Amino acid sequence: MAEADQYKESLQESLQQVIHLLNKHKLVEDLVHKQDMPRHALVESLVHKQNLAELQKRLEVLHPADVAYILESLPLDQRLIVWDLVKAERDGEILLEVSDAVRQTLIAEMDSEELLAAAEQLDTDEIADLAPDLPRDVFQELLESLDSQNRERLQSALSYPEDTVGALMDFDIVTIREDISLEVVLRYLRRLGKLPDHTDKLFVVDRDDALLGALPLKRLLVHDPESSVASVMADETVTFQSEDKASEASSAFERYDLVTAPVVDADNKLVGRLTVDAVMDFIREESESDMLSMMGLREEEDLFASVWKSVQNRWTWLAINLVTAFMASRVIGLFEGSIEKIVALAALMPIVAGIGGNSGNQTTTMIVRGLALGQISAHNMKNLFYKELGVSLLNGLVWGGVLGLLAFMLYHNVKLGLVMTAAMTLNLLLSAVMGVAIPLVMTRTGRDPAVGSSVMITAVTDSGGFFIFLGLATLYLL
Repeated sequence: MAEADQYKESLQESLQQVIHLLNKHKLVEDLVHKQDMPRHALVESLVHKQNLAELQKRLEVLHPADVAYILESLPLDQRLIVWDLVKAERDGEILLEVSDAVRQTLIAEMDSEELLAAAEQLDTDEIADLAPDLPRDVFQELLESLDSQNRERLQSALSYPEDTVGALMDFDIVTIREDISLEVVLRYLRRLGKLPDHTDKLFVVDRDDALLGALPLKRLLVHDPESSVASVMADETVTFQSEDKASEASSAFERYDLVTAPVVDADNKLVGRLTVDAVMDFIREESESDMLSMMGLREEEDLFASVWKSVQNRWTWLAINLVTAFMASRVIGLFEGSIEKIVALAALMPIVAGIGGNSGNQTTTMIVRGLALGQISAHNMKNLFYKELGVSLLNGLVWGGVLGLLAFMLYHNVKLGLVMTAAMTLNLLLSAVMGVAIPLVMTRTGRDPAVGSSVMITAVTDSGGFFIFLGLATLYLL
C-alpha cells in the first residue's frame, strides 16, 4: 500500500511539473509576443524551443502509461502541445495506453505517415487493439506492409468479438518439442536472447502444432538438464479456445493464479496465448464500462470533451429519468386530496421511496455480480429469490418499525406509525422482487444487466413506494 501511495504521489508530481512548465511556456511566449524588438520572429522561435525543450526532457523519462495519464488530465490545447513533444518512436505505445476518447483526439491531429509509423512499431495483437481507431486508408496501407504471417494473424484477431479470448490473445509465443532434453531447451532460449513479456511457461507442441502440455520455467531450472521435456512438462494445463468468453477466462486467471495460458482452436492447435496483463486490462475496461453504464453514460467520455459531445453522451438516461420522475409525480397527483388533509404524508413519503430504491439497488448489484461470475443458474434461482424476499421482509419489519415509531413520536398518530411500517415493508418486498427480476429479464433478452438497472429499480420503487404509502394512508387514515 505504501509503494502504491508513493507511486501515486510521484505521478501527481509529474503531472504538476508538466502543468507548471506548460503555464511557464505560455506566460513567456505571451510576454515575448507583446515585445517590440528587432528580429522579433527569430527571438520568439528561440524562446519557444527553449521553453519546450525542458518539457520534452521531462516527458522522455516517463513511462508510456504515465504520459498517457498526463495527456488524459490536460485540456485539449495543452494535450496537443505535449503530444507534439513525444518522440515518434513512443507514439504507438502511448496510443495504446490512453482512453478511447482521448485516443481519438490524438489520432485526429496525426497525418497518415505518422499513424503508419506509430502502428508499425507495435506487435500484431497491439495493432489489432489500435486498428478500429485508424482511418481506413491508413489501416489498409498498414495491412499491406505486413508479411503474410502477421497479416493473417491481424485479420484473425480482428475477426473475433471484443469480449472473446481471441480478441485478447497475443501471438508472441515460444514452443518446444517433447522429445528434446532440457539442455537443448536452455540452449534454444539463450539463442533467442529475449523471452516474450510475462513468460512463465513454454508450450509443448507436436509437429502439427497441437498442444501437448506446458513446461513451467521453474521446472526447467531445477531439473536435471539431461531430462527430457516429456518427463518434466505438465500434461494438464488450463487452456482456452479463441471463441471463449473473456469474462470466463478472467475468472479462471483469478481462480488459478495464472500468468499465461495457451489458446487453441477446435483441433487443439496452438494459435496464441493469453497473458495476465491483457486480462487485467479487460477487467479494468469492463469495470469502467459497467460503472459508466450504471450512471447512464453510453461511452467513455473525455474529461475535456466539448460541451455538445458531453451532452450527447449523457442525455439518453436523463430523458429516461425525466419520464420516470414524471410518472412518480402522477402517482402523487392521484392522492393530492389525502396529502392536503394529512400534511405529514408529504414529509414521510420520500423516506419510503428512498429506502426502497437503495434496497433494490443492493439486490440488483448482488444479482448482476452473481450473473457476471456465473454463480446464478436455474437450479439456484428459486432459493436466491426466497432469500432476497426474506432479507427484505426482515429489513422492512425492523426499519419500518423504527420509522413507524418515529412517525408516532412526531405526529402522535398510532395509525400513521402502523401505515409507515406496513408501507416500508411492502416497498422493500417490491424492491426485492424487481431487484432480482430486472437483471434476469435483461440477461434473458441479451442485454447487459448493468446498463440502466439502477434507473429502472429507482423508477419502480419511487412510483411503487408512493402508491403503497399514500394508498394505505388513504384507506386507513381518512
